[in-house]
Amino acid sequence: MQANSQNTVRPKIFDMSFASVYKLYIQKVERKGRTKEELDQVILWLTGYSPEEFENQIKNMVNFEVFFKEAKLNPLRTLITGVICGVRIEDIQDPLMKEIRYMDKLVDELAKGKTMDKILRKVV
Repeated sequence: MQANSQNTVRPKIFDMSFASVYKLYIQKVERKGRTKEELDQVILWLTGYSPEEFENQIKNMVNFEVFFKEAKLNPLRTLITGVICGVRIEDIQDPLMKEIRYMDKLVDELAKGKTMDKILRKVV
């Protein structure tokens, strides 16, 4: 973690490029028999990016802060609950970290074989 001018600790993930972590997401889901296309569907659902906008974010190597700042976040994302990386999503106070953990949780659910309807919080 890095300290900023206010002497608060800033998680390193905020400044990491989304593209560098995206590669890891692809590897994770493919190891579990899911596809890059399914992963992209989940990320586009969360972020509201068009496929072209999403590709530009990757190509431009934007960091997580910019990636989420420029997104049109899905209002249904607040239905994503549970524990990720040992922390209950509902208890995360930092808004950017919460968005990152929402995405981590969706990637985990995809890798664990959940149906797309459940991952995308489709209400019947």
